[in-house]
Amino acid sequence: MKLDVFNIQGEKTGRAVDLPDDVFGGEPNDHVLYLAVKQYLANQRQGTHKSKERWEIAGSTRKLHKQKGTGGSRKGDINSPLFPGGARVFGPRPRDYEQKLNKKVKRLARKSALRTKVKSGAVVIVEDFNFDTPKTKNFADLLGKLNTGGKKSLVVVSEQNHNVFLSSRNIPTTKVVRAQDLNTYEILNARTLVLSESSIQKIVETLA
Repeated sequence: MKLDVFNIQGEKTGRAVDLPDDVFGGEPNDHVLYLAVKQYLANQRQGTHKSKERWEIAGSTRKLHKQKGTGGSRKGDINSPLFPGGARVFGPRPRDYEQKLNKKVKRLARKSALRTKVKSGAVVIVEDFNFDTPKTKNFADLLGKLNTGGKKSLVVVSEQNHNVFLSSRNIPTTKVVRAQDLNTYEILNARTLVLSESSIQKIVETLA
């Protein structure tokens, strides 16, 4: 599949890039996408939730009144879950939510995410660019000229570029990542995928 290459002014350069079918072509695997997104979101959870159980409550252990003869219900001490300030029954405990996926499954998921974006026409190819100084306005102008301004966009570059990363940092609807750092969730979460020309080869090398 061939896609036109745009310059930073949002104009077609007259050139086209051929996206390799083994990475960008074919049908996406929906089940693998589901597994990869579920793993990503699960691994974001800290798992530090905790509520106090009965033995952790600071309070008297004296039985409130005798077992029988009062006409009231049977009660233990004031730390009972039945009372305000008491313990919580079966409350959350710290745990690790981490999930694992095989490397081949994760690689297939990233390919499927890219194929989904290509099929929906949500991929824009831009020639390699750089900024002399970090400036948010320059990056916002670039997104606007590529018709991605105001939409969630993921900009993929071939290597770490300090000025580009800093220029994008204050724009909440966009994110800049290196080609080798792409993950399935971020690809699917973006409305538009903006690929720099040189990042395509890096993506192919990573997912080959």
